[in-house]
Amino acid sequence: MALRTAEQYVASLRDGRTVYYKGERVPDVTEHPVIQVAIEHASIDYRMAEEPKWKDLATVKDEATGQLISRYYHLPRTSDDLLKRSALIEQATRLGRTLVVLIKEIGTDALFALHILAKQMDDKLGTKYLERVRRYHAHCRDNDLAVAVAQTDVKGDRSLAPSEQADPDLYVHIVGETSEGIRVRGAKVHTSVSTNANEIIVLPTRALGEKDRDYAVSFAVPADAKGLKLIAAPYGAARMDRFDHPISGQHRMMETLTVFDDVLVPWDRVFLKGEWQYAGPLALTFVEFHRFTAISYKLPLVDLLVGCARLMAEYNGLEKVSHVRDKMIHLISYAETLRVLTHHAALTCRMMEPGIAVPNQMLVNIAKHHFASQYHQAVQWVQDVSGGLVVTGPSGRDLQSPEIGPYVKKYLAGKKGVSGDKRLQAFKMVRDLTASDFGGYQEVLAVHAEGSIEAEKLAIFRSYDSRAAYEYAKWVAGIQE
Repeated sequence: MALRTAEQYVASLRDGRTVYYKGERVPDVTEHPVIQVAIEHASIDYRMAEEPKWKDLATVKDEATGQLISRYYHLPRTSDDLLKRSALIEQATRLGRTLVVLIKEIGTDALFALHILAKQMDDKLGTKYLERVRRYHAHCRDNDLAVAVAQTDVKGDRSLAPSEQADPDLYVHIVGETSEGIRVRGAKVHTSVSTNANEIIVLPTRALGEKDRDYAVSFAVPADAKGLKLIAAPYGAARMDRFDHPISGQHRMMETLTVFDDVLVPWDRVFLKGEWQYAGPLALTFVEFHRFTAISYKLPLVDLLVGCARLMAEYNGLEKVSHVRDKMIHLISYAETLRVLTHHAALTCRMMEPGIAVPNQMLVNIAKHHFASQYHQAVQWVQDVSGGLVVTGPSGRDLQSPEIGPYVKKYLAGKKGVSGDKRLQAFKMVRDLTASDFGGYQEVLAVHAEGSIEAEKLAIFRSYDSRAAYEYAKWVAGIQE
């Protein structure tokens, strides 16, 4: 198959998977009024591969088969591969009006990490994981599948190790094995795009000790696996008016509490089973790729913040006011610093066996920390330039009303030449981006998605070799040992 159409992708989701939304079983996710929006959003990836404008970016000839495949499934061999992957993620997110698509980005992040760790385990322990990973990668690649990743365990008491929890199921773990495979139990949270993915890859969430051996597990299951239950987060509503909600009215991403109720995993889909020493490295290697994905998909978002500020400053007649220009300069610097760090992380990648290019870990984490730690300030600047009508303005229906629409258009007019309807439309965009359910969703994602701010700070500290700076400081001071 190699490449699927958007219609084939949608049809593949009618598989009887067990999904719940607000306490009710969803019989067909393609017909659900909320999940359906997420499916249409995810279809961006498949449509890009068909459109002449994006086809060269979205697809590539596979090095093994010679077939045209989704670029996401191409193993990055060079910095140029990483740059093109980043560009694809950025463009797909731009088409999604700042919301990442993620149905192949995150899954392939996991596959890249699994290739690297499987090679290390095979070399050190004599396992045969790399062959399994390669076969599974080929399965996903050749069938153009949408793949989610379940990594974050529910964790319970975070001061305790998995095996010390009062309830052993608070981390996903192996509860038995047969000639067919292993049985797993537990739950993961924050599993993005799982309601509308074909496959789910499970990764460990943290480093483990020997007593936590049963929790050192990685595997993949289809979304309709028996015993797998997807409990969707209730964020958002059914189709919303696109005037009042220009982003969230047509784009959505679903997350689930992902429950593994004694799920059977066939042996050829098991990629880690008890090798506890490799749980932490696998989790961290995935993060190295996934944070690169994150800083790539944040680029349209920071660009839109700059665009919103400029648009509202112009419509309000404030573009020449000094404090407004000052805020614009800060927003431009915020956006362009993220872009430069993202590109440089690709350019200064390192190679790891079996021949995969890994983005510069320190720069990726600096970029992610830069974005996350300043996002709320950037939102404040945009809201300050825009004004209070972001939240107190009339609705699109008021504008359309024959009785009151003329008043709305007359009294919301801005700078000369800016009609009230255009200005209200701009206010609604800023509201949807910064002061709606979607805006709050983005603010929490800025802090916690792909790892917390504290996790990024720790990664920066660990990855920076301060030895040369330390020795230089001693030399300048004249200190001699």
